[in-house]
Amino acid sequence: MGCESCGTSTGGTPRGCKNNGNCSSGGCNKLEVYDWLANISLPAGQQAYDIVEVRFKNSRKNFHRNTSNLSLHAGDIVVVESSPGYDIGVVSVVGELARIQVLKKEPTLKPFDIRKILRIANQTEIDLWIKGRSLEKDLMYTSRTLALNLKMQMKISDVEYQGDLSKATFYYTAEGRIDFRQLIKDMASEFKVRIEMRQIGSRQEAARLGGIGSCGRELCCTSWLTDFRTVSTSAARYQQLSLNPQKLAGQCGKLKCCLNYELDMYLDAIKSFPKTETKLQTEKGEAFHFKTDVFKRLLWYGYRGETGLIALSPERVKEIIKMNKEGVKPKDLLEFVKIEKIVELGYSNVVGQDSLTRFEKNFKKNPNSNQNRNKQYRGNQNKNKPNNSSKGNNA
Repeated sequence: MGCESCGTSTGGTPRGCKNNGNCSSGGCNKLEVYDWLANISLPAGQQAYDIVEVRFKNSRKNFHRNTSNLSLHAGDIVVVESSPGYDIGVVSVVGELARIQVLKKEPTLKPFDIRKILRIANQTEIDLWIKGRSLEKDLMYTSRTLALNLKMQMKISDVEYQGDLSKATFYYTAEGRIDFRQLIKDMASEFKVRIEMRQIGSRQEAARLGGIGSCGRELCCTSWLTDFRTVSTSAARYQQLSLNPQKLAGQCGKLKCCLNYELDMYLDAIKSFPKTETKLQTEKGEAFHFKTDVFKRLLWYGYRGETGLIALSPERVKEIIKMNKEGVKPKDLLEFVKIEKIVELGYSNVVGQDSLTRFEKNFKKNPNSNQNRNKQYRGNQNKNKPNNSSKGNNA
């Protein structure tokens, strides 16, 4: 029900898609949440949770109280309190799942400080809301022109109209603090609405605008990621990645959030590996650590002045380190290399799968067919005929 093509029932009240926010037209599927508690009934005597999560433009979400006991479902467009006037948003989470979201995102939230849901939006309010969305693009371009005329070092990345078109919020990014008092005056006289400036970070900007990552998929912060955790270069070091800023940075210019996805697995695996700073002492010389393959559980060592590398398992490396502590030096690291037997697989043509004529029908001659019987009958008649040439010779 978050798009223009949604139908309305009698009285001008929108029906709602009733599909948990998964609108087929693409208007409701922004950061949708699957309500896995929808089919679970409440215990006897327990009232339904009156706090509802409402989603506004892009990834902005707030919690609101359903004091009027409205029958709300995910995907319904509702009118909520704002300052000043009212705002319009789409219900994203209701019921017990909203209780879990509150405890997860805002555990110190006081219920009586939350703004209320006034009513379900009618068609007139939805038309005004859609009109505001259509004006936001031109509003952003004009505001950028006003900022350039004032030579302000800021970038206005997005604009959001309030549901009643009484206020416009401008989201911008900047390196430092900006004195935009004159800019607000120019905007107010140009747009005739209340102006609010809100500074966001580069990651929040990428989440609002969206894009395609280097993996070829939609950005995680745009599609499903709601919290931004700190990403450090140590995450790349643990995963044996090249410290190349161009490859490790995302669309926002910061380190990619996906560097933290598999970090815990790498940290657990590396616990069983010996320290790479330790040098292995052998009679041939001192061996240094070059690289580690966590998945194959191999550590690569090499001698100074030699180009070849020797792959050892963590258990073998620990054995050599223990021998060095006892004052014993092995002759060479090659003695500890585990040689695996390579079994050569032979070739076999399975059911003629390489034959060019395997899809053609090969018909075999049936000895009992009528054609073969006729040929056999003619052959027998020719044998029974007298030979004229032999009679002439006898005469």
